[in-house]
Amino acid sequence: MNDYIYMDNNDTTPLLPEVFDAMKPYFMNKFGNPASLHALGLEAENAINDARHRLAVQIGAADDDEIIFTSSATEANNFALFGFAYENLRKGRHIISSKVEHNAVINPLKRLHSEGFDVTFIPVDGEGFVDPDDIARAVRSDTTLVTIIHGNHEIGTIQDIPAIGKICAEKGVVFHTDAAQSFTKVPINVIDDNIHLMSLNAHKFHGPKGVGLLYRRKGIKLRKLMEGAPQENNLRPSTENVPGIIGFAEAADIAFAEYEENNAHMIALRDSLIDELLEIPYTKLNGPPGNRRLPTNVDITFSYIEGEAILMHLSQRGIYVSSGSACSSKALTPSVVLTSIGLKHEQAHGAIRFSLSKLNTMEEVDRVVDAVNEVVELLRSMTAFIPEEHSEVEGTGHTFYKKKKEENL
Repeated sequence: MNDYIYMDNNDTTPLLPEVFDAMKPYFMNKFGNPASLHALGLEAENAINDARHRLAVQIGAADDDEIIFTSSATEANNFALFGFAYENLRKGRHIISSKVEHNAVINPLKRLHSEGFDVTFIPVDGEGFVDPDDIARAVRSDTTLVTIIHGNHEIGTIQDIPAIGKICAEKGVVFHTDAAQSFTKVPINVIDDNIHLMSLNAHKFHGPKGVGLLYRRKGIKLRKLMEGAPQENNLRPSTENVPGIIGFAEAADIAFAEYEENNAHMIALRDSLIDELLEIPYTKLNGPPGNRRLPTNVDITFSYIEGEAILMHLSQRGIYVSSGSACSSKALTPSVVLTSIGLKHEQAHGAIRFSLSKLNTMEEVDRVVDAVNEVVELLRSMTAFIPEEHSEVEGTGHTFYKKKKEENL
């Protein structure tokens, strides 16, 4: 039994030993630069091309050259947004997105807005869903790009990407999606789903950190954001992270070989954890139930308690999760995702995200539930607030509870 229980897999996952084994030769004896013409360089180049082909097949890409390796999904998002916006200025300056995107999309869009681009942020419902019809209505003659997250990093909502992609295709608008959380867990086919640009990384499914990719469909023009040598089809200069790329492809191969088994296992853990945690008084699930939620994701609001306090008490017990603050765990501001689905600031601050992987077990779920019950009871016994009556947050259909100070405080 581990000394700790790790349920923060939406942040990062542990590297699989077999992935590390596939990477090791490219740190040591197969260390050549892929740009070199000698045997070691050609060996590295061939290994990258093989990994590129394997990943292209897994997302349904028409051509291996549509895969551009990057250092992360964040870099891929930045490349997609800035590269496309700057290269297609003459076509228009209007971009459509949602209010529940990752900061790696939100912050580039804020910068583009400061540079004169018009960005429309589509609202979401109480479960975090974008209405595809809202996107259709928002498209204008100067709209060039729609960017909508695939699977939400905080509340697990899986957007209707095929419907959104179809609208973009009909409207003649390029469609980008950040699929870092969805890849290997939700079916993705870039052709069938009408995706033109897509960002992925490896460390969300037991691959290495420091490597990602941008899928760019042929014909989509991007401006280079860096100058240098002509790597990655002359779009992204810099010597490629050969071991990372090998690990990326290996981790994806393993994940897809075990796809049905892994998903069934994680869904069973997820649903059991949700059911047990919702037995605790004054809790609610953030995001949708069932098959419209990522298999890995459980996000629960615990009323009358700060999520940071729950997190720290669980951490002292060797249970690692994340809180409902904004992307940085050190941020004190409430999560934009949680406030966008109708939570008040104190409700967002009471949220805890438990994120699973294939390595978690039902025994761990039981231990976590016991620990959370203990921590919640302890923290609520220390609070100066008590439940008074329940009321619904307008427009969400979710029930929350008011707080009342004790008279002598």
